[in-house]
Amino acid sequence: MKIYFAGAIRGGRDDVALYGEIISQLKNYGTVLTEHLGDTSITGTGQMGQGKSAEAIYADDVAWLDASDIVVAEVTTPSLGVGYELGRAEAKDKRVVCLFRTNAGRNLSGMVLGNPRFTVYEYETIETIKETLKIIFK
Repeated sequence: MKIYFAGAIRGGRDDVALYGEIISQLKNYGTVLTEHLGDTSITGTGQMGQGKSAEAIYADDVAWLDASDIVVAEVTTPSLGVGYELGRAEAKDKRVVCLFRTNAGRNLSGMVLGNPRFTVYEYETIETIKETLKIIFK
């Protein structure tokens, strides 16, 4: 199984450690094509801060998204890029699962929450995510 994990980079890196934990759990179910999202050395400038061009980032992300079997997105931190990835995944008829942390003091976009093609799982802890992933991948 090829898993495309989506999470905020330029929208904010406050959850990078959490992304790393989620990615670690996702690896129990398949290959995570976007494992770099959990890399704490990537700051809010993303891979561009490490010398990668915006065009190369786009090309890589689109190729990984197209190759994926499922998209798992952590959607607590608002991100234009994640929103774009979700829309593209829907257009490509990919299975889309969104994880939203209810205790973060944020509201999830109605475009995500109201989309019947997306399955949204609410959580508060990584333990809840572990149980949720068992349900998603059974």
